[in-house]
Amino acid sequence: MKEINISSLSQSDKESALNEVRLLASIKSNYVEQYYEAFYDENSRSLCIIMDFAERGDLLSLVKEYKNKKKYIPEDLIWDILTQVSKGLRDLHNKKVLHRDIKCANIFIHNDNKIKIGDLNVSKIQKHGYAKTQTGTP
Repeated sequence: MKEINISSLSQSDKESALNEVRLLASIKSNYVEQYYEAFYDENSRSLCIIMDFAERGDLLSLVKEYKNKKKYIPEDLIWDILTQVSKGLRDLHNKKVLHRDIKCANIFIHNDNKIKIGDLNVSKIQKHGYAKTQTGTP
C-alpha cells in the first residue's frame, strides 16, 4: 500500500485525486502496475492506494546495484526492460493516459524480470486530443 499525504488539498481536490486513481485502477495491462483500490484515510489524512507488489524493487535499485559492483547491466536485459516499458507506454497511450513521470524509480521489477510501469500519481487522461499541462520530475 502506498500512502500519499494530501492534507493540504481542498475536499474537491481530494475527491478528484481519488477519482483519478480509481480511473487508473481500471487499466489492465501486463506492463503497468495494477491498482486495486484507493481510499482516503481521515486519521492519517492520506490517500491510500493498494497495488501490485514488485518483489525485486525498482529499476533505479537495479542500476545502483550494478554500479556498486562496477559492472554493466547485460545488454539483453536492457533490451528486455526497454521492450516491456515500451509495451506499457503503448497500453497507457491506447487508453489516452499520459504517464508524465517515466524514470527508473517508476519502473518496477517483478519475479522473472517482469517489468511494469508504476507510480501514475501525476498521470493525466488526454482529452480532446492533446494535454495542456506539464509536470513530473525535473
